[in-house]
Amino acid sequence: MENNIASKHLYFYSVGLSYKKADAEVRGKFSLDAKAKTNLLQQAKNEGIESLIVTSTCNRTEIYGFAEHPFQLIKLICENSLGTVEEFQKVGFVYKSQEAVNHMFRVGTGLDSQILGDFEIISQLKNSFAESRSFGLVNTFIDRLTNAVIQASKRIKNETEISSGATSVSFASVQYIIKNVENIGSKNILLFGTGKIGRNTCENLVKHTKNEHITLINRTKDKAEKLAGKLNLIVKDYSDLQAELQKADIVVVATGAQNPTVEKAILNLTKPLLILDLSIPKNVNEDVKELEGVTLIHMDHLAQMTDETLEKRKLQIPFAEIIIEEIKEEFMTWTKARKFAPTINALKEKLNAIKNSELDFQSKKISNFNEEQAEIISARIIQKITTHFANHLKDDNTMVDESIEWIEKVFQIEAR
Repeated sequence: MENNIASKHLYFYSVGLSYKKADAEVRGKFSLDAKAKTNLLQQAKNEGIESLIVTSTCNRTEIYGFAEHPFQLIKLICENSLGTVEEFQKVGFVYKSQEAVNHMFRVGTGLDSQILGDFEIISQLKNSFAESRSFGLVNTFIDRLTNAVIQASKRIKNETEISSGATSVSFASVQYIIKNVENIGSKNILLFGTGKIGRNTCENLVKHTKNEHITLINRTKDKAEKLAGKLNLIVKDYSDLQAELQKADIVVVATGAQNPTVEKAILNLTKPLLILDLSIPKNVNEDVKELEGVTLIHMDHLAQMTDETLEKRKLQIPFAEIIIEEIKEEFMTWTKARKFAPTINALKEKLNAIKNSELDFQSKKISNFNEEQAEIISARIIQKITTHFANHLKDDNTMVDESIEWIEKVFQIEAR
């Protein structure tokens, strides 16, 4: 999918890594926080990248953008995260042109989510798009594509039941607790971190366990207090974390910290402790498992939990794919027309130049030359010729890039 308006050598790519091949630890290395994403966009701008958007969630880090070679985009991810090119080569993916478009549709509509039908990603794509636009890094192609993906996501959510029923990492974590902890209502639960996953987990805990011993801790205390006020829960200072860990029977960690905040050294346990780490990068050091009585569960394990809800959602995939194909076809029709329009216009200009030159020559050579009639006839011929070329380029079986190159070579034209 060449971007002929900017350069014949720019292609649309999707590069990145996801839960499919990269475990939580590796995803954590490639994770981009808000500052890293901003730095990446600024670097892309400085390096002359025309257009791209970047997303980084607990399940994936990806760039959708234009480049001469995908390494230009891979380099941006590696230089703004803790991941290396060597690691990326083991777990990363590169999609080009149509495959890249297909991938973005599947990601944005929840079909590629770790939990099928999870529509969190579309709001993250919207935010990423807005940030890229603020840097002037959104061209017409990515603008149109992003809006097509948003449209597909909205229709799938409204017209299918792929997101019906309660299932998410936060819900799965509560299901796990209920199934594996006896007398859950009497246990001390500590929730560390009140971001989106933390908030959802907390609400599910209150709703499904009827537990009145839930304590919240967040680095920014007022966020925890705001949530606690809604749910009538206890809030403690961040400085109380170590003491509260000793009291807890269950700890849910859902922070956005880049390094582990819970580790063996700060645990002085006198009873069993279940820890659920819902953070990317991981926020609980693996060394806690060396302590007797500690069970550590990560979100990747929770995401593998399947139930009736997920099985029902799978039945909706064909309906979702029909919607995607419909909107994608509209987008591809627009893309194709946009791609060859400059070539057709340049061809028309070339033919008109030939016509004008020939009419001028004939008017001087032939007495009583009817220039007006000749103008009408030649204009109609040019219109018929360019229409034939346009219809050829519109044909689904046409190799558009090769045909454009051939037309430009034969007629010695350069599309603008």
